[in-house]
Amino acid sequence: MTTLRLHTRYQNSAGQRVRIVLNLKGLRYEYVAIPSLSSPDYRKINAQGLMPALEIDGRVVTQSMAIMELLEELFPEPGILPADPLLRAESRAFANVITSDLHPINNNRIRRYLGDVLKADEAEIRAWYRHWLSEALTSLELQLTRQTTRFQFCFADRPGLADACLIPQIDNARRFECDLSKYPRLLAVDDECRKLEAFIQAAPQAQPDYPVS
Repeated sequence: MTTLRLHTRYQNSAGQRVRIVLNLKGLRYEYVAIPSLSSPDYRKINAQGLMPALEIDGRVVTQSMAIMELLEELFPEPGILPADPLLRAESRAFANVITSDLHPINNNRIRRYLGDVLKADEAEIRAWYRHWLSEALTSLELQLTRQTTRFQFCFADRPGLADACLIPQIDNARRFECDLSKYPRLLAVDDECRKLEAFIQAAPQAQPDYPVS
């Protein structure tokens, strides 16, 4: 029996997207809360020190896209990619806009550099973030609105890889009080996803290390 241990924190959108995929596939896993990215113990698991990391039978895989692709290969049912090859490619492209282009710029370490080194104030940092968020979400909205077939979720009538990447990024946007009214198609998918237990149980507030007020 395969043993899965996910090293992450409650407010880590890369970890959240992996949790969604684990839940969509009905996979049991151990949640291991990381106390700090500077933790020497975590650096022994992931030399880069970023989240998440998945231990699978004692071996470690990092980077959320690599983890989700591995889960799809090891546990192909239910799938998180459409059957049609072109839709599969479009789904991967959509996910990569988030994971490769957008997500890195809202990392704490990037925003800290803007403030600590470049001396940008909080208003400037938020304006910078909102600019790049708008660039990415506008392209994703267009990608979905131009589809010849309208799906319930991004690329199918069941959620998959693209949806798992989208919802944590929408969470980030709301946390930074970004205006999302220009993205009705993305918001429609977001609304559908938030009705499902796979997404509810992956949310930050459902994690064991979520701070209790």
